[in-house]
Amino acid sequence: MKARIVIVSGACGTGKTSIARLLAENSSCARAAHLHTDDFYQYIRKGYTAPWLDESGDQNETVIDAVVASAKKFSEGGYEVYVDGVIGPWFLAPWTETAREGIDIRYIVLRPDEQTTVSRALKREQRDFFPLSRDAIIDVWQSLSNLGKYEPNVIDTTAQTIEESAACIQKMLQEGAFRIL
Repeated sequence: MKARIVIVSGACGTGKTSIARLLAENSSCARAAHLHTDDFYQYIRKGYTAPWLDESGDQNETVIDAVVASAKKFSEGGYEVYVDGVIGPWFLAPWTETAREGIDIRYIVLRPDEQTTVSRALKREQRDFFPLSRDAIIDVWQSLSNLGKYEPNVIDTTAQTIEESAACIQKMLQEGAFRIL
């Protein structure tokens, strides 16, 4: 039995990992999984390119394809899947294809205001694998600031705690929101 896949996207510091983890832990399904896309980048041992650099395109597409394949396999096994990562509309083609195969795919973009995003991202612990600079955070935030047809999938979490955001998302998911198709 295929289960729903929920993509939780946003810039660095928007709370996507914490929210996706909380949603998976509190899923109403008997089985749930949380896939953290940053982990997939850490599997690369040779030839790694920081994913925000222009020359990382092929690598990023490969990583997204691996995440999609993993999420699809969990879904086919009956696990509700929560995927978190910087997944903009430019990475949605394989997810849309998966939705056409009959899997319920939802796409959510967390977007607190730019100042809040930068502040949250710079306060978190820095990781060697993903060092964050103010400019990189702003670039990612701006790349997700105008999503065209996916703008209704945005949630402004500026004034929300992680728990409030998760509760809001869970309610909206139950109401059928955020479908990719």
